[in-house]
Amino acid sequence: MALARSRLTAQGQISVPADVRHKLGIGPGSVLEWDEDGDKIIVRRAGKFSFEDIRRVLFPSGPPKTRTLGELKEGISRYIEEKHARR
Repeated sequence: MALARSRLTAQGQISVPADVRHKLGIGPGSVLEWDEDGDKIIVRRAGKFSFEDIRRVLFPSGPPKTRTLGELKEGISRYIEEKHARR
């Protein structure tokens, strides 16, 4: 069963029903993304940044070095010790 229904205007516009706006957390000026999934069209609120945008900011010189679990735990321990030593 459909969540809601909209009518297409002659100018190709639709109104997004209030229930759908609330579920998506959108308002005037919000951007919606339209995606295709087989025979279905998916409409969702557009994020401000894409995954690629975030990845480029976090890892500007490429993917991070692969580390072992031991190296990760050691790094976390060092971070905690340094943070608590500053107090």
